[in-house]
Amino acid sequence: MKTLRPDDLGKKLLVEECQKISINTFLKQVKNKLKETLMLSQVEILNRNIELTTSNMHFGGSRNWFKCPLCTRKVGTLFVHPISNQIACRVCLGLEYRKRRYKRILEVQDKICSDKQSA
Repeated sequence: MKTLRPDDLGKKLLVEECQKISINTFLKQVKNKLKETLMLSQVEILNRNIELTTSNMHFGGSRNWFKCPLCTRKVGTLFVHPISNQIACRVCLGLEYRKRRYKRILEVQDKICSDKQSA
C-alpha cells in the first residue's frame, strides 16, 4: 500500500491504494472470537448451567456440543422432561422416538398374527 504524503491531498486515490475492510471478513473474525469465548463458558438454559464443549474434526474445523448435565456426554440436543422438568440427553431421560415405538408395536402384532396362523 502506498503511503500518503502531504502533497497527495489534492489527488484522487485509487481503491487499490487503500486498505480494504470487508464486512464479511470483520463479521467472521468477530464470530470466531465470540464462538471461542462462548465455548469456554457455560450457558444458562431454563435457570440451569449447561456446559459447552467442542471436538476437532478430521479435516480441520470443530464441532460444538452441549455436555449432558447427568452423564457428561457430548450431545447436539438436550431435552426438557415434561414431568420432572429435568434437562438432559435423550438417553438419560429414557426418551425414544415415536417411529421406533410404533415399529416395535408392529413387530409384536406381526409375531402374534404369525403365531395364530401357524397354530
